[in-house]
Amino acid sequence: MNTNLQRFSGAWETKQLKELGPFSKGRGIKRDHVTDEGVPCVRYGELYTRYKNYISKIASRIPPEVAATALPIKNGDLLFAGSGETAEEIGRCAAYLGEEQAYAGGDVIVLTPSGQNSIYLGHLMNSPIVSTQKARLAQGDAVVHIYINNLAEVKIELPPITEQNAIAKILSDVDGLLNALESLIAKKQAIKQAVMLQLLTGRTRLPGFNGEWETMQMRRIGAIYGGLSGKSKVDFARGYSRYVTFLGVLENIILDVRHTERVYVDRGESQNSVMKGDILFNASSETPGDLALGAVMGEQLDNLYLNSFCFGFRISGENRHVPLFLAYYFRGFPGRAIMNALAQGATRYNLSKSQFLTLELSIPSCNEQYAIASVLSDMDTEIAALELRLHKTRAIKLGMLQQLLTGRTRLIKTEVED
Repeated sequence: MNTNLQRFSGAWETKQLKELGPFSKGRGIKRDHVTDEGVPCVRYGELYTRYKNYISKIASRIPPEVAATALPIKNGDLLFAGSGETAEEIGRCAAYLGEEQAYAGGDVIVLTPSGQNSIYLGHLMNSPIVSTQKARLAQGDAVVHIYINNLAEVKIELPPITEQNAIAKILSDVDGLLNALESLIAKKQAIKQAVMLQLLTGRTRLPGFNGEWETMQMRRIGAIYGGLSGKSKVDFARGYSRYVTFLGVLENIILDVRHTERVYVDRGESQNSVMKGDILFNASSETPGDLALGAVMGEQLDNLYLNSFCFGFRISGENRHVPLFLAYYFRGFPGRAIMNALAQGATRYNLSKSQFLTLELSIPSCNEQYAIASVLSDMDTEIAALELRLHKTRAIKLGMLQQLLTGRTRLIKTEVED
């Protein structure tokens, strides 16, 4: 058996979307029509929030009597969002690949292509070369619309169907890998949350540890220092000679200090500088749950300060408590429940530093704190590695789209001869 390898060749054909097949307009299906049972449907907003490029399984359902007034769609149809918030995203598209009889609601534009690969077209319709045309054809400001007569004029470059099929197969394989990674990350995160609930409450003890946990106030563990107030980017423009890093959002359990600003700090404020091992908290947030988000300063940086929406907690020298354990504690169920109860405010929530110091925690010995923190940190490291792999795979796919959907790179086709 000989295998001959050669690339796809031949010119691509320029077509307008109206040449691919007929257009139709969705109708009906309001938000309150959606139920847990019934027949499958697609609403235009879901093309932005739920579906990417193609739809294998539809999530939403409507009663049969509502479906009777909606637009039927079939396998291979391309669904475009006819309304949106920005011109850049208008006309988001997904190809319907399901076998069930489904229905399209209002503001969904349906194109039924003939003799084309719908998976290929689903990716192509969201590519920059097509999205730029859709944005140019969009109408409106507060609410942006695109209409059938506009979409019909969009121009695309199409390879022969055999090459479309090959490209679609490659992209589907990459999507399969992305979906598997996303599912694995979600599973690992769920497992971590369950482990945190067990270990941080003492319901489950690690091997070698027993005995009662001690209840103590935060003031016995360490002391608080505040963030700086009255600072802004304007300070940088004034040309002061001394600048420091100005922190904002606390996202990771080990603090990421890449997102910073430069500001001027007086000498009298230097006692508020952040040190390695400090635990940093949000003191003000739009949601009470974010007040419980703590982060550990993982490295020593000179001239590093918090802004006025944050505060720091420094374990006192005579204590051996583990900063990473305490940060996990406040991100887990025990700390979040305690901190949420202390949240003050209506439209924006704040946390009193003095009240924080009176918080009573039930915590294990320092050795057990370290062991628990190590388990959770290892889980975070595994999840971070998977997220990095996911990010790299997405970048690879983006590069593939730029090459394959424009014909810059032609795939090798395999012909098997006996």
